[in-house]
Amino acid sequence: METFSHQFTALFQQLGLASDPIAIARFIAKHAPLPTTVRLTEAPFWTSAQAQFLCDAVRLDADWAAAVDALDVALRI
Repeated sequence: METFSHQFTALFQQLGLASDPIAIARFIAKHAPLPTTVRLTEAPFWTSAQAQFLCDAVRLDADWAAAVDALDVALRI
């Protein structure tokens, strides 16, 4: 069974990251839990371009916003 939805795969591809389910699980395991005091877009593991993309996606309520929100939740657990 695939743990991560298609939206995570597409988001990780958009961010230039490995996007297969195992790579996504490893990324989340490596970076979670993200402290509640740190915004997703300010996490130290993003490049400036990745952080800007995430910020714009949420700020503009773009098509990517739901996937970004889901990633934020996944990194907080």
